[in-house]
Amino acid sequence: MKGLELLEKYPLAGKVVKDWFLQSMLESFKDDSVPDEFKEFMLEQGIEDDKVGTLIDVNPRMLLDVFDENDVIIQITHKPLSGFSHDSISYFKSRKESELFAITEAFEYLEERLTPIEFLKLEE
Repeated sequence: MKGLELLEKYPLAGKVVKDWFLQSMLESFKDDSVPDEFKEFMLEQGIEDDKVGTLIDVNPRMLLDVFDENDVIIQITHKPLSGFSHDSISYFKSRKESELFAITEAFEYLEERLTPIEFLKLEE
């Protein structure tokens, strides 16, 4: 699944990811040479979904930190004759393919954790 599709399908997890990207970007602006007005502008504008989606597609590995911070731990292993895997079931020729697959599952898991639980009303 493409990065933009993940953001659209899992909006709560997508918000966590986009907020993390924005904070990471702002932290990189701690240098005093970056005007405060520009930092405020970036906060107001946010990051567009298509740009975050492209970042996910190009480098899914960068999301490992955001998932770690949300207790969704992804471990990629390698077996010489099988390839790369995060679950010992699905194997891929490249680490990136395995990471993209793992990131998709991590989005789904985080979305489930962030979705409010509705309590059933008991009839009296």
